[in-house]
Amino acid sequence: MAKPSDGSPHITKVPLETISKLAPFSGLILSIILILYFAIRFYILEPILLPLIYKSTFTSMPLGSPLRLGFINHHIAGLTKFLILLLAAYPFISVAFLTSSLHTPFAKGSSVTMGDILIVVAQMLIAMYIFELLYRPKISPSAIAISLDLVKERDATIEFILCTVWGAFDIISEFLPHLTIILYRVYPHSHAFLRKIFRIAAITTFTGTLAETVLTMFLFGSLWERWTLAFKVATPMLHVVFTAAQLWGTWNFVGLYRRQGVLLREYEKRKDEEEGRGDRSLSLSEEARDGNGGSGEGHESRGGGKTEGAVSVVVVRQGDAQRVKETTLSNDFAISERGSPNSRTS
Repeated sequence: MAKPSDGSPHITKVPLETISKLAPFSGLILSIILILYFAIRFYILEPILLPLIYKSTFTSMPLGSPLRLGFINHHIAGLTKFLILLLAAYPFISVAFLTSSLHTPFAKGSSVTMGDILIVVAQMLIAMYIFELLYRPKISPSAIAISLDLVKERDATIEFILCTVWGAFDIISEFLPHLTIILYRVYPHSHAFLRKIFRIAAITTFTGTLAETVLTMFLFGSLWERWTLAFKVATPMLHVVFTAAQLWGTWNFVGLYRRQGVLLREYEKRKDEEEGRGDRSLSLSEEARDGNGGSGEGHESRGGGKTEGAVSVVVVRQGDAQRVKETTLSNDFAISERGSPNSRTS
């Protein structure tokens, strides 16, 4: 272990060792996780859980449509990343930034190591993107990038740790976008609310990309002497692919944020116009009432005396249209009744 005065990051002191005793069984772990994803989707989420939670919002989506598939995939991806965050936060921080190695026990006296947990969660993340590749009509750039197989040579240990850094940023910065798209489908007409969450999603993905670039390149530079030539060339190229995918997602959220702003302004404009029509209709009814009141004083009863007129005005809303019904009453019987707000009692 390095001296306390040594300010180099812990990752530079990680020994070259096997990642986990489970590493030879990575393919089996990946297959089991994929089977679990399929079972959860076909037997829990789609037939039971999502219809129970979202009701007509989900059941109205056509079977097999991109809208329905995307809605399901966002739930699977969000739940998977949340579970990975719970399982891998402690071993990731301990190995990458503190004093643990990949062979350090996950818990005191346990035979499960930090590397075991990280191997399993890495397969969970890869399986999630394979599931996305199979069921999404449009493949996201990040799904292609994270599915690329890296060179496995003598730098496999530090390479794996660096990949966990990439994965950690992907999980943290991409969790909110999954939630954002789900809310977008559930509340499509809440423009003010959607505008806020799209703005937050754009900010978090952009800042997450910047932070990921700074940290990854810092660790990559700190380990420069330990990389093979192949990885010295491949790492910057892969990082450019990751960054481009994340910035593309940020740009999409900026576009959605602007669109919700336009829809919100149009909604407020329509609302103001409807309120303006309502005010004009009420003004016309006031004029009609005044006119009916003046003419009512000139009406005379059969007994030769004048009768006092009473005017009742009822504003009836029917959709966007409005009509005003005026009824002039005298001595408990109707003298006149009109359906137009512009008419006057004769």
